Amino acid sequence: MNRKKNMFGNAFAYGTLGVVSIFCILPLLWQLRSSLMPMNDIFKIPMIVIPKSFEFCNYLDVFTLVPFARYYVNTIFVVTVNIIGALISNTCIAYAFARLDFKGKNIMFALCLGTLMLPASVQLIPFFLEWNWLGGINTFLPLTVPSFFGNAFFIFLLVQFFKTLPRDYDEAAFIDGASHLQIIVQVIVPLSKPALAVVAIFQFMTTWNDFMGPLLFLNDSKLYTLAIGLRSFISTLYTPWPVLMAASTLTVAPLILLFFIAQKQFVSGLTMGGLKG
Repeated sequence: MNRKKNMFGNAFAYGTLGVVSIFCILPLLWQLRSSLMPMNDIFKIPMIVIPKSFEFCNYLDVFTLVPFARYYVNTIFVVTVNIIGALISNTCIAYAFARLDFKGKNIMFALCLGTLMLPASVQLIPFFLEWNWLGGINTFLPLTVPSFFGNAFFIFLLVQFFKTLPRDYDEAAFIDGASHLQIIVQVIVPLSKPALAVVAIFQFMTTWNDFMGPLLFLNDSKLYTLAIGLRSFISTLYTPWPVLMAASTLTVAPLILLFFIAQKQFVSGLTMGGLKG
Protein backbone atom coordinates (compact mmCIF):
# COMPACT_ATOMS: atom_id res chain seq x y z
CA MET A 1 0.00 0.00 0.00
CA ASN A 2 2.81 2.39 0.86
CA ARG A 3 4.50 1.65 -2.45
CA LYS A 4 1.27 2.36 -4.33
CA LYS A 5 0.80 5.60 -2.42
CA ASN A 6 4.34 6.64 -3.23
CA MET A 7 3.90 5.77 -6.88
CA PHE A 8 0.64 7.70 -7.04
CA GLY A 9 2.20 10.67 -5.27
CA ASN A 10 5.21 10.71 -7.59
CA ALA A 11 3.01 10.38 -10.66
CA PHE A 12 0.81 13.27 -9.50
CA ALA A 13 3.83 15.45 -8.68
CA TYR A 14 5.61 14.80 -11.97
CA GLY A 15 2.38 15.21 -13.91
CA THR A 16 1.68 18.56 -12.27
CA LEU A 17 5.23 19.73 -12.91
CA GLY A 18 4.95 18.60 -16.53
CA VAL A 19 1.75 20.56 -17.12
CA VAL A 20 3.16 23.68 -15.44
CA SER A 21 6.38 23.34 -17.47
CA ILE A 22 4.40 23.21 -20.71
CA PHE A 23 2.60 26.46 -19.85
CA CYS A 24 5.95 28.06 -18.98
CA ILE A 25 7.71 26.98 -22.16
CA LEU A 26 4.86 27.74 -24.59
CA PRO A 27 5.60 31.51 -24.83
CA LEU A 28 9.24 30.76 -25.61
CA LEU A 29 8.27 28.24 -28.30
CA TRP A 30 5.79 30.72 -29.79
CA GLN A 31 8.54 33.36 -29.83
CA LEU A 32 10.98 31.00 -31.54
CA ARG A 33 8.36 29.92 -34.06
CA SER A 34 7.43 33.54 -34.85
CA SER A 35 11.07 34.52 -35.34
CA LEU A 36 11.33 32.01 -38.21
CA MET A 37 8.16 33.05 -40.07
CA PRO A 38 7.24 35.82 -42.50
CA MET A 39 5.11 38.67 -41.20
CA ASN A 40 1.87 37.50 -42.81
CA ASP A 41 1.99 34.02 -41.25
CA ILE A 42 2.47 35.00 -37.62
CA PHE A 43 -1.11 36.06 -36.89
CA LYS A 44 -2.84 34.04 -39.61
CA ILE A 45 -6.06 32.20 -38.64
CA PRO A 46 -6.14 29.23 -38.41
CA MET A 47 -2.81 29.49 -36.65
CA ILE A 48 0.26 28.07 -38.34
CA VAL A 49 2.15 26.07 -35.72
CA ILE A 50 5.21 25.07 -37.74
CA PRO A 51 6.64 27.61 -40.22
CA LYS A 52 6.16 26.65 -43.86
CA SER A 53 9.58 28.07 -44.64
CA PHE A 54 12.22 29.03 -42.11
CA GLU A 55 13.04 32.72 -42.51
CA PHE A 56 16.55 32.89 -41.01
CA CYS A 57 16.94 36.29 -42.64
CA ASN A 58 14.94 37.70 -39.71
CA TYR A 59 17.99 37.16 -37.52
CA LEU A 60 20.15 39.04 -40.01
CA ASP A 61 17.67 41.92 -40.11
CA VAL A 62 18.05 42.29 -36.35
CA PHE A 63 21.52 43.73 -36.89
CA THR A 64 20.57 45.95 -39.82
CA LEU A 65 17.41 47.68 -38.56
CA VAL A 66 19.01 48.81 -35.29
CA PRO A 67 22.58 48.72 -33.88
CA PHE A 68 21.81 45.47 -32.06
CA ALA A 69 25.47 44.42 -31.88
CA ARG A 70 26.24 47.62 -29.98
CA TYR A 71 23.39 46.88 -27.59
CA TYR A 72 24.91 43.45 -26.97
CA VAL A 73 28.35 44.91 -26.27
CA ASN A 74 26.91 47.54 -23.93
CA THR A 75 24.95 44.91 -22.02
CA ILE A 76 27.95 42.59 -21.68
CA PHE A 77 30.05 45.48 -20.39
CA VAL A 78 27.47 46.55 -17.81
CA VAL A 79 26.87 42.94 -16.70
CA THR A 80 30.60 42.22 -16.34
CA VAL A 81 31.25 45.33 -14.25
CA ASN A 82 28.22 44.61 -12.06
CA ILE A 83 29.31 41.02 -11.41
CA ILE A 84 32.82 42.15 -10.47
CA GLY A 85 31.44 44.86 -8.19
CA ALA A 86 28.92 42.51 -6.56
CA LEU A 87 31.51 39.83 -5.84
CA ILE A 88 34.05 42.25 -4.36
CA SER A 89 31.75 44.44 -2.29
CA ASN A 90 29.37 41.80 -0.94
CA THR A 91 32.19 39.41 -0.06
CA CYS A 92 34.02 42.07 1.97
CA ILE A 93 30.87 43.34 3.70
CA ALA A 94 29.60 39.84 4.49
CA TYR A 95 33.04 38.87 5.86
CA ALA A 96 32.90 41.81 8.27
CA PHE A 97 29.43 40.89 9.50
CA ALA A 98 30.14 37.15 9.75
CA ARG A 99 33.71 36.99 11.06
CA LEU A 100 34.48 40.26 12.85
CA ASP A 101 33.22 41.58 16.17
CA PHE A 102 32.70 45.33 16.40
CA LYS A 103 30.35 47.70 18.18
CA GLY A 104 26.97 48.17 16.54
CA LYS A 105 27.35 45.19 14.18
CA ASN A 106 23.88 43.80 14.84
CA ILE A 107 22.23 47.21 14.38
CA MET A 108 24.09 47.81 11.13
CA PHE A 109 23.17 44.35 9.84
CA ALA A 110 19.51 44.94 10.73
CA LEU A 111 19.52 48.29 8.94
CA CYS A 112 21.13 46.64 5.93
CA LEU A 113 18.39 44.00 5.79
CA GLY A 114 15.78 46.70 6.34
CA THR A 115 16.60 48.19 2.94
CA LEU A 116 15.03 45.09 1.39
CA MET A 117 11.64 46.42 2.48
CA LEU A 118 12.02 49.61 0.41
CA PRO A 119 10.13 49.30 -2.90
CA ALA A 120 12.26 50.00 -5.96
CA SER A 121 9.72 52.56 -7.19
CA VAL A 122 10.27 54.67 -4.05
CA GLN A 123 14.00 54.89 -4.76
CA LEU A 124 13.75 55.98 -8.41
CA ILE A 125 13.30 59.74 -7.94
CA PRO A 126 15.99 60.18 -5.23
CA PHE A 127 18.31 57.94 -7.24
CA PHE A 128 17.79 60.00 -10.39
CA LEU A 129 18.24 63.32 -8.57
CA GLU A 130 21.43 62.06 -6.96
CA TRP A 131 23.02 60.99 -10.24
CA ASN A 132 21.79 64.12 -11.98
CA TRP A 133 23.62 66.19 -9.34
CA LEU A 134 26.74 64.03 -9.80
CA GLY A 135 26.58 64.39 -13.59
CA GLY A 136 26.07 60.69 -14.24
CA ILE A 137 23.02 60.93 -16.51
CA ASN A 138 23.51 59.37 -19.95
CA THR A 139 26.50 57.35 -18.73
CA PHE A 140 26.99 53.80 -17.47
CA LEU A 141 27.94 55.05 -14.00
CA PRO A 142 24.44 54.79 -12.43
CA LEU A 143 24.14 51.25 -13.84
CA THR A 144 27.51 50.00 -12.56
CA VAL A 145 28.77 51.98 -9.56
CA PRO A 146 25.99 50.89 -7.11
CA SER A 147 27.12 47.27 -7.43
CA PHE A 148 30.37 48.22 -5.66
CA PHE A 149 28.45 49.28 -2.52
CA GLY A 150 26.79 45.98 -1.70
CA ASN A 151 23.35 44.44 -1.98
CA ALA A 152 21.35 43.53 1.11
CA PHE A 153 20.15 40.19 -0.26
CA PHE A 154 23.63 39.11 -1.36
CA ILE A 155 25.10 40.24 1.96
CA PHE A 156 22.54 38.19 3.89
CA LEU A 157 23.18 35.15 1.68
CA LEU A 158 26.96 35.32 2.09
CA VAL A 159 26.82 36.05 5.82
CA GLN A 160 24.82 32.88 6.42
CA PHE A 161 27.25 30.91 4.28
CA PHE A 162 30.38 32.36 5.91
CA LYS A 163 29.04 31.47 9.35
CA THR A 164 29.18 27.79 8.41
CA LEU A 165 32.94 28.00 7.77
CA PRO A 166 35.07 26.99 10.78
CA ARG A 167 36.90 29.88 12.43
CA ASP A 168 39.94 27.62 12.87
CA TYR A 169 41.01 28.59 9.36
CA ASP A 170 40.95 32.29 10.27
CA GLU A 171 42.93 31.72 13.46
CA ALA A 172 45.53 29.63 11.65
CA ALA A 173 45.91 32.33 9.02
CA PHE A 174 46.27 35.03 11.70
CA ILE A 175 49.01 33.00 13.39
CA ASP A 176 50.84 32.88 10.05
CA GLY A 177 50.62 36.67 9.87
CA ALA A 178 47.84 36.98 7.29
CA SER A 179 45.75 40.15 7.08
CA HIS A 180 41.97 40.26 6.73
CA LEU A 181 42.31 40.84 2.99
CA GLN A 182 44.59 37.81 2.64
CA ILE A 183 42.14 35.69 4.62
CA ILE A 184 39.29 36.75 2.32
CA VAL A 185 41.26 36.02 -0.84
CA GLN A 186 43.12 32.88 0.22
CA VAL A 187 40.71 31.26 2.71
CA ILE A 188 37.13 32.51 2.45
CA VAL A 189 36.81 32.82 -1.34
CA PRO A 190 38.10 29.30 -2.18
CA LEU A 191 35.70 27.77 0.36
CA SER A 192 32.76 29.90 -0.80
CA LYS A 193 32.77 29.29 -4.54
CA PRO A 194 29.19 27.86 -4.60
CA ALA A 195 27.77 30.87 -2.73
CA LEU A 196 29.76 33.31 -4.85
CA ALA A 197 28.49 31.54 -7.96
CA VAL A 198 24.92 32.17 -6.78
CA VAL A 199 25.72 35.86 -6.32
CA ALA A 200 27.23 36.05 -9.80
CA ILE A 201 24.25 34.26 -11.37
CA PHE A 202 21.68 36.45 -9.63
CA GLN A 203 23.60 39.59 -10.55
CA PHE A 204 23.90 38.45 -14.16
CA MET A 205 20.18 37.81 -14.48
CA THR A 206 19.19 41.04 -12.72
CA THR A 207 21.48 43.25 -14.78
CA TRP A 208 20.78 41.49 -18.08
CA ASN A 209 17.01 41.94 -17.66
CA ASP A 210 17.17 45.44 -16.16
CA PHE A 211 14.85 47.74 -18.09
CA MET A 212 14.05 50.57 -15.69
CA GLY A 213 17.68 51.54 -15.04
CA PRO A 214 18.71 52.09 -18.68
CA LEU A 215 15.34 53.71 -19.41
CA LEU A 216 15.85 56.17 -16.58
CA PHE A 217 19.49 57.11 -17.09
CA LEU A 218 20.34 56.57 -20.78
CA ASN A 219 19.31 59.08 -23.45
CA ASP A 220 21.78 58.27 -26.21
CA SER A 221 20.73 55.25 -28.29
CA LYS A 222 24.40 54.29 -28.66
CA LEU A 223 24.45 53.47 -24.95
CA TYR A 224 21.28 51.36 -24.92
CA THR A 225 21.35 47.88 -23.45
CA LEU A 226 19.39 44.93 -24.84
CA ALA A 227 16.42 45.34 -22.52
CA ILE A 228 15.70 48.88 -23.71
CA GLY A 229 17.12 48.30 -27.20
CA LEU A 230 14.30 45.87 -27.99
CA ARG A 231 11.91 48.81 -27.68
CA SER A 232 13.61 50.32 -30.76
CA PHE A 233 11.86 47.76 -32.99
CA ILE A 234 8.40 48.99 -31.94
CA SER A 235 6.97 52.08 -33.59
CA THR A 236 3.55 53.69 -33.83
CA LEU A 237 2.97 52.88 -37.49
CA TYR A 238 4.78 49.60 -38.01
CA THR A 239 6.39 46.87 -35.93
CA PRO A 240 8.44 44.12 -37.65
CA TRP A 241 7.21 41.31 -35.42
CA PRO A 242 9.38 38.52 -36.91
CA VAL A 243 12.51 40.63 -36.43
CA LEU A 244 11.40 41.63 -32.93
CA MET A 245 10.85 37.97 -32.03
CA ALA A 246 14.29 37.12 -33.43
CA ALA A 247 15.87 39.89 -31.35
CA SER A 248 14.02 38.67 -28.26
CA THR A 249 15.29 35.14 -28.88
CA LEU A 250 18.86 36.39 -29.12
CA THR A 251 18.34 38.32 -25.89
CA VAL A 252 16.93 35.36 -23.98
CA ALA A 253 19.46 32.83 -25.33
CA PRO A 254 22.30 33.72 -22.90
CA LEU A 255 19.96 33.32 -19.93
CA ILE A 256 18.88 29.87 -21.11
CA LEU A 257 22.49 28.89 -21.74
CA LEU A 258 23.46 30.14 -18.28
CA PHE A 259 20.71 28.04 -16.72
CA PHE A 260 21.95 24.80 -18.29
CA ILE A 261 25.61 25.54 -17.55
CA ALA A 262 25.29 26.78 -13.97
CA GLN A 263 22.27 24.85 -12.73
CA LYS A 264 24.28 22.56 -10.43
CA GLN A 265 26.33 25.43 -9.01
CA PHE A 266 23.19 27.46 -8.41
CA VAL A 267 21.43 24.69 -6.49
CA SER A 268 24.50 23.65 -4.50
CA GLY A 269 25.25 27.25 -3.56
CA LEU A 270 21.81 27.62 -2.00
CA THR A 271 21.75 24.28 -0.20
CA MET A 272 25.24 23.15 0.79
CA GLY A 273 27.25 24.30 3.75
CA GLY A 274 30.82 25.45 3.87
CA LEU A 275 32.23 21.93 4.25
CA LYS A 276 31.09 18.49 3.25
CA GLY A 277 31.41 15.89 5.96
